Amino acid sequence: MIIGIPKEIMPGEARVAAGPETVKKFIADGATVLVEHKAGEGSYYFDDDYKAAGAQIVASVEELFEKADLILKVKEPLFNTGCNKHEVDLMHEGQYLITFIHPASPVNHEMVNRLAAKGVISMTLDGVPRISRAQSMDALTSMSTCAGYKGILLAANAMPKFMPPMFTAVGSVQPAKVLVIGVGVGGLQALATAKRLGAVTYATDIRPAALEQAQSLGAKVIETGVPAEMAIAEGGYANELSGEWLLKEREKLREMMKGMDVVFCSALVPGKIAPVLITEEMVKEASNGSVIVDISIDQGGNCEITPPGKTEIKHGVTLIGIKNIPGMLPGSATWMFSNNVYNLVKYLTKDGKIALDMSDEIVKSILVSIHGKVVHTGALEAMNKR
Repeated sequence: MIIGIPKEIMPGEARVAAGPETVKKFIADGATVLVEHKAGEGSYYFDDDYKAAGAQIVASVEELFEKADLILKVKEPLFNTGCNKHEVDLMHEGQYLITFIHPASPVNHEMVNRLAAKGVISMTLDGVPRISRAQSMDALTSMSTCAGYKGILLAANAMPKFMPPMFTAVGSVQPAKVLVIGVGVGGLQALATAKRLGAVTYATDIRPAALEQAQSLGAKVIETGVPAEMAIAEGGYANELSGEWLLKEREKLREMMKGMDVVFCSALVPGKIAPVLITEEMVKEASNGSVIVDISIDQGGNCEITPPGKTEIKHGVTLIGIKNIPGMLPGSATWMFSNNVYNLVKYLTKDGKIALDMSDEIVKSILVSIHGKVVHTGALEAMNKR
């Protein structure tokens, strides 16, 4: 099997899908690994490091896509200005792709349909189920850890005031108040980081168990009132709420947001569009100078007016919609990501080739396109709702 590792082309993306350590593992397993020239430089992995691991360095990204049986990427296929072609157009029928696709997000629907039309067998890392045997493959959890940590640092940097309490010659300064919406892996890391920086932390989630974890980190919990049987989906994930309960949740958040300095949004429903929990009206009522960090932006965002991929000030509030926050922590993020991907590829490989067991829970959860069709449930649901 020939594995291709292209250089990531999203602006500001410094991660790479495989470091020299995992390249060496792939080669020991019998694969040939092609790495695009300078693919790892953003993560401080250089061509000589990959050569020492046994990889072949390829100057042309078109040649890499043409030769590879399996493409490993970090971000979804995008338009490559270097060769003036979309990455989907560089792919061929029967080729495998493993990356974060976020197929339910409306902005990616056209690209997902094009992958299917090309005959590409694509698999999305945000679909890896959170079950015990898939933990070592769960890149979403790894990247959520990075996003939770770095996202709070971005908020602290954007705030016009101190995060911790300060005792000065002219008086004391109260600590910042940080509200985390959605206490999954990213949310928990955000709470821990904000606490370490000296903030007073608050947390809300529709799942009782998630609130217990938040409380264990010292956060003051805000109950949403959503019944547990309605809130929890299979595997312990948050469930998609009906319009009525979504409105109730927003009303609860509306009052809480008014006194917050930072609102960290990380509420997700696996395989579906992120629920809109903060409306533009709620942003208008928020404190001047406050910050909203929306790490759910890849799946549409929890805030109605979060600018995808950008940071903007609207209604006196800084909205951070950066789509690749883990890419701002490339060393740790690449190390975690590349090991997750190696473990997934090894799991899917039989006798040196990808062999998909269509009855397997992990395969069913990650598969986006095969046999010329889009098969991902969340993507199909989202497409039909347009």
